Amino acid sequence: MPDDHIFPMKKFSGLHRYLLDRGVLKTSEIIEPSMVDHSNLIMTHTPRYTQAIWEGTLDRKEERRMGLPWSKSLAIRSRLAVQGTINAGLMALQDGIAGNLAGGTHHSMPDLGEGFCVFNDVAVAIKVLQQSKWVNKVMVIDCDVHQGNGTAHIFADDPSVFTFSIHGEKNYPFKKPPSDLDVGLPDKTEDEDYHKALISALDSILHDFNPDLVYYLGGIDPLEADHFGRLSLTLNGLRERERIVIETITQRNLPLVLLLSGGYAPTLNDTVIAHAQMYEVAKEMGF
Repeated sequence: MPDDHIFPMKKFSGLHRYLLDRGVLKTSEIIEPSMVDHSNLIMTHTPRYTQAIWEGTLDRKEERRMGLPWSKSLAIRSRLAVQGTINAGLMALQDGIAGNLAGGTHHSMPDLGEGFCVFNDVAVAIKVLQQSKWVNKVMVIDCDVHQGNGTAHIFADDPSVFTFSIHGEKNYPFKKPPSDLDVGLPDKTEDEDYHKALISALDSILHDFNPDLVYYLGGIDPLEADHFGRLSLTLNGLRERERIVIETITQRNLPLVLLLSGGYAPTLNDTVIAHAQMYEVAKEMGF
């Protein structure tokens, strides 16, 4: 990645080091994935698109829409990240809670990437786990500030997957395919109003839908200082959001997967610290 690119690619290695250095995670708790099989990718994505990512044959318009310059290392990294989300789902089913130190690439559609998202890791993971009968019903809780348009589109006609997105109403994407529940928030929404809307939505959807597994996209871009966010959460408010989601799901004894999704804080260190909070909160809660 070019050093001046807006996407903070170094946040992944930075978060890994940060969590280890502070004892939030142990080396023995981290499992490195292999690359996801092509046969699993094409359960969600078209063969043409998956092949174009692997071989570097996207046209200029497609690459611009994806927002990332193609390279073989990008293709490899993207396949590793998808398998990480599959692995985390399997681990959460066994251990109660697990995470992928990447993932949450929710803008990717079956035949295109967009918004810095190459493959839709959550969609691929859900389809793989459903096909192998590990799960039947799955819930996606998407708290990235940008609506999860790819995930909403992919599961639009699938009653076994409940998609919930709480996001900035006037923010990207400007065409938002409906999730099962969308909560669009006005610009400058602060901590208290955000938390009230989130708690109300979670109570409602969990009353009516009992999933076998929950994927949580904990994007940090609702932060007030985020380059693209337009909401006004404080760092403490973001931490409380993590507590609300993790506590709400685990108190119901539902397996939970933590995923990073987006975040464009002023510095790399700010980005890492904000992303680390979901793992710190899980650790504080005894997981």
